[in-house]
Amino acid sequence: MKCPHCLDSFFEKWNQVPLCTTIPPGTLYVLWQVCPSCGRFIVRMQINNIKDSQSPIEYLAYPKGAARPVPPEVTDPYKQDFVEACVVLPDSEKASAALARRCLQSILRDQARTTKRDLVDQIDEVINSGKLPSHITDGLHAVRNIGNFAAHPIKSTSTGTIVDIEPGEAEWTLGVIESLLDFYFVQPALTAKRKAELNKKLKDAGKPEIK
Repeated sequence: MKCPHCLDSFFEKWNQVPLCTTIPPGTLYVLWQVCPSCGRFIVRMQINNIKDSQSPIEYLAYPKGAARPVPPEVTDPYKQDFVEACVVLPDSEKASAALARRCLQSILRDQARTTKRDLVDQIDEVINSGKLPSHITDGLHAVRNIGNFAAHPIKSTSTGTIVDIEPGEAEWTLGVIESLLDFYFVQPALTAKRKAELNKKLKDAGKPEIK
C-alpha cells in the first residue's frame, strides 16, 4: 500500500488490537502500522461481522484522509483550501468538491487572471487563452463536463455550495488543481532556482549573467 502521509509504497503488516464486541455480533478492531519511510503512524478501524460472515468493514482513521503533499512553494489560501478539500474527501465527496471548486476558482482568478465571474466561464476563458499546457486544459475540460454545470447552474455561480456531484468529480478536480499548483508555483520556483545557480557559475567564471 501507499503511506497516506508520504505516499511511499510499503508492505502491509498490521498490528491488530480488538476493542469491543459490536451489535450485531462482531468485533471492532484497531489496526496500526508505522510507515518504514517516514516513521509516522497509520491507523485503521475494522469491524469484523461474525454473524453473517460479511467482508470486514474498514476505514482509515489516521491520518484523516489520504495525503496529497502540497509543495512548499504553494501559498495560502490555495494551500489551505486544497488541504481541506483532501481531508474531507473520505467523509463527504460533496463537501470536498465544493472546497475544490472554490480553490480552483481562486487559482484561475488570481493566477490565470481570468475576468469572468462564473467558474464555467473562467474555465472557458483560460482554455481559450492558450497559455496552459494541453494536459491541464484537458483536465479542465473534464472538470466542466463531469461537473455537469448545465444541469446544476448553482455550481457555476456559487462554487462553495454543497450540491449533488458526479462520481469521481471531487478527486478529479483535486488532481487538476495539483497540476495548476505545479504550473503556477512549483515550476517557476524551480526555474528561478536553476537560473540563480547558473548565474552564480557565470559570475564566478567572469562571464555576463543571463537576464
